[in-house]
Amino acid sequence: MATDGEVLLGLVEEFVSGQQDSKAAAAARGVKTGQFKILELVEALGLSLTSSQPQTRARGVQLLSEVLRECDSGLSEKEVEVLVAFYENRLKDHYVILPHVLQGIKALTKTPLWPPGLAVSVLRSLFRDIHVQSLMLVERSCVYSILINLMEYKEEELKGLGADFVFGFVQAMDSERDPRNLLLAFQIARNILLRGYELGKFTEELFEVTSGYFPLDFTPPPNNPHGITQEDLIVALRGVLSGTARFAEFLLPLIIEKLDSDVQKAKLDCLQTLEACVSVYSYRELKAFLSGLWASLRREVFQTASEKIEAAGLSALSALSACLSRSVLDSQGDDVLHVFLDLVVQDCQHHLCEPDLKLVWPSAKLLQAAASASYRASHRITSAVLPKLMEQYISETQCAHRRTLLEVLQGFVQPIQSSVPLEGADENVFSAFRESLCNVVFSALSESNSGLQVAACRVLASLCQQPGLLLASDVELAVSHLTRLVLEDGEPQVSMAVLECSRALSFLHTSTFAAIMVPRLKGEIFTEPMAQDDGPSPKALRERCMTALAAVSNQPGVIRESAPVLLEVLASSHTGTGSFAADDALAACRSLQRIVQQAPDVEDTGRFFHDIIIPRLLGLALQAGLWRGVSPPRESPLAEEPVLQALVPVMGMACARLQPQLSAVTAARVVSLFLDGDVSFLLEDGLPSGLQLLRVQHSWSLSQLTCLLMACVCSVPQSVELPQLERLMAELEELSCTSTYPFCYTAASKCFAGLVNKRPAGEALDLLLDRVMGRICSELDHASSSVRLQAFTLLLWVTKALLIRYHPRASVLTDKMFSLLTDRELGPLVADGFSVLMSDPVDVLTRAGHADVRIMYRQRFFTENSAKLVQGFNSAEKEMKPGYLKALSHIVNNLPRQVQLSELPALLPLLLEALSCPDQAVQLSTLSCLHPVLMESLPASTLCLQLEGLVSHLLGLTSSPTMKVRIASLRCLNAVSHFPEHEVIPFRDRVLRALAPPLDDKKRLVRKEAVATRGEWFLLGSPGR
Repeated sequence: MATDGEVLLGLVEEFVSGQQDSKAAAAARGVKTGQFKILELVEALGLSLTSSQPQTRARGVQLLSEVLRECDSGLSEKEVEVLVAFYENRLKDHYVILPHVLQGIKALTKTPLWPPGLAVSVLRSLFRDIHVQSLMLVERSCVYSILINLMEYKEEELKGLGADFVFGFVQAMDSERDPRNLLLAFQIARNILLRGYELGKFTEELFEVTSGYFPLDFTPPPNNPHGITQEDLIVALRGVLSGTARFAEFLLPLIIEKLDSDVQKAKLDCLQTLEACVSVYSYRELKAFLSGLWASLRREVFQTASEKIEAAGLSALSALSACLSRSVLDSQGDDVLHVFLDLVVQDCQHHLCEPDLKLVWPSAKLLQAAASASYRASHRITSAVLPKLMEQYISETQCAHRRTLLEVLQGFVQPIQSSVPLEGADENVFSAFRESLCNVVFSALSESNSGLQVAACRVLASLCQQPGLLLASDVELAVSHLTRLVLEDGEPQVSMAVLECSRALSFLHTSTFAAIMVPRLKGEIFTEPMAQDDGPSPKALRERCMTALAAVSNQPGVIRESAPVLLEVLASSHTGTGSFAADDALAACRSLQRIVQQAPDVEDTGRFFHDIIIPRLLGLALQAGLWRGVSPPRESPLAEEPVLQALVPVMGMACARLQPQLSAVTAARVVSLFLDGDVSFLLEDGLPSGLQLLRVQHSWSLSQLTCLLMACVCSVPQSVELPQLERLMAELEELSCTSTYPFCYTAASKCFAGLVNKRPAGEALDLLLDRVMGRICSELDHASSSVRLQAFTLLLWVTKALLIRYHPRASVLTDKMFSLLTDRELGPLVADGFSVLMSDPVDVLTRAGHADVRIMYRQRFFTENSAKLVQGFNSAEKEMKPGYLKALSHIVNNLPRQVQLSELPALLPLLLEALSCPDQAVQLSTLSCLHPVLMESLPASTLCLQLEGLVSHLLGLTSSPTMKVRIASLRCLNAVSHFPEHEVIPFRDRVLRALAPPLDDKKRLVRKEAVATRGEWFLLGSPGR
């Protein structure tokens, strides 16, 4: 048996002489396992390393370096010392050996066990004996990696080299062009600057060698194998240039010079680099260049047509102002910040007063950017600008100019940190102008011009958010003005601005809104309208008042005042008091829903929902159902389906927002009400007890209240245990399978599904599903059953409940759905049911309602069932195929866009069939699926093979009776025109002829799309397209 030494000699011989590269891995394994030591490998390589043939020596060094690359972590300090000395000596050897020497040194630098002095010795040899830029790319990368590793482990020794290290690095980096190596070089340069290496007299040399790439221009190759982008290089270089203030005297003139470039990317790079640098520099480095920097920044903002460059220029100005804000008075008593800001004000202020206001926005943005930097800057600029601005507003007569001035004013009073008083300061920067600002704003609110009113609302919102600025009397007057605008002005833009302003103010001044606006709006809502020829209609005014109540109800203090008003509207609609109708009830429900949505999650609000809103709504709805069931029936809007549907989200959100203890109490009360008729917690008088609302023999007007049961019990957290759950689910199952009223059995099915979704997995749930599926299948399998539609509705929602929680039984129910696609009676409804399975409902099985909804359930459903759908389509009879196409369209249209892009080409034949389906909803859904594939992905072979059928179907749909289908088909044809020209040129003449009629379509939007599409097809084959 061969000894370890003989094995090692054999590996060396086979690698060096036999040119078998795989033996390096075997040698590395031997060193790792301890079969032999690394120095034994060096000894075995003795003849190879001392050979007179450079190629032999190179193979020997290569073997050693490859083994070290795998075994660097197991070396001792003595081994490292010997190996480093060996490699350092080999740096002077033949050039064919040098790449392997550098690889070996790189491997050794990954261990910190270098004896003192070796790192300095190796670096001196590298800098002295090697001209880095004459090396190949990989070898240059090795040199940079060696420097990075040594800076990590031997930083103090390298710093001992002084400026010689910087000089050596400058020589090594000079003229580097490869982006991968540049990233490494920039990393080294930044480490030199940030870790305190001595630059000595080579500061300018280091700047010159790095700034030669600024502004950086790099276009990655098409396939970009290394993933390096221009942004990566720009950020790395910016980190170097902003690494030290000692670069300021060289960099700032360079930035000013480069900003004259016509290349937009270069300008953007310069501005972003300036912003990064001034955060590091002090005012001393900037002082000599302020006028030049300001001139360049002003020019870029005034003259640029690029929003990116304008934003970058403003950010740089703000950073510059922030840097100067840290300045102190110099020996002559000059404040550098004030000198600079006076220059800004001098060049910009007069533009705010020009009659035509051509440069008002650029000037305003510059002033606002400078002011936003600090409290000192804000105080200086506002003191100079605001008086002039308000004076100009007062003297201006044109409403358009006054509106512009108000919008400029809003930019200055935006609530930013710089306007907040400093520690020890006793006033806001706008305190001196409070009275004038209020006068301007309130004057504009009193104008009849809608543009002025909108602008004034925005300024007012900003003013009120300035801490400690407005007095209580100012806030009261502001609320009075807003209330007046709600009552008097129905213009949409003004109404929206008033609501936004009111919403912002009500957060901070709750009591004022509760005391002023809410009573005024309540009085207007319940004031009987008088006959009048002009002015807003009573219905529109009431709706505006209720919308405003909802907008300001974002704090418990206002909610307790406003919500009872809306409840009173519902009660008045219910009893027929006044002139309230169903439309008013719907508007009240929408406002209540908005209040519940935006209410804060605090116990006070939850208690109010629990004690007032939920019992009152349930009581009114129950009373309305009872009135509808008496003889003669007494009508109430609250017994109508639209109003009940509007109450569902109110009740659901209110229950979902309750604290756990209150949620459990509410759920128990509601279950007791529907099962046992317990009305003790309801606020309405005269309600009979003992009603069993889920029993079919009672009036449908009562059983339809199941939708409110669904809203309550399906919105509580999964941790809440419902009482009498088995009985509740049994009665819901019975109602959903026997009721003859669609609204009733649909609500019961949804409620049942919502409870199934939250029920924990286990034997109890399995038994329940077995029982329900047995009943559903029994009804569905009998064609003569009178409740097949009810059974399908229950199947649909139970399938949805299981699907979104990844329950194993979901696949069984889904297969049942697929089998029903061929049912002649239920087939069309089943196809539409797949839209329910794939979409997000709003009233049940929602994440907001604490349902168990897993991520990516749509993708999982598609992956598991797309093949079944295609197989079913292929085997179905001709008259049954449209159902499969409709189901496919619903499934694909609800998939995330990226999944559509990857899956649609394979399904294209079926989708083309779907375009032939007479159902226009299917056509529109299919077109919306096709468009992103045609636009965003390169035409795959599948698309090109189906091009004849695709174009034919799209051209046929351009004459569809539905406008949306015509528009969607034209957009798809537009996308097809961007396919490779050799593929689509044969269709050009045919498409141009077919697109002539849409140019005269009666709908403007169709004509617009037809012009764009026909233009693209007309230009096919043109040079330069």
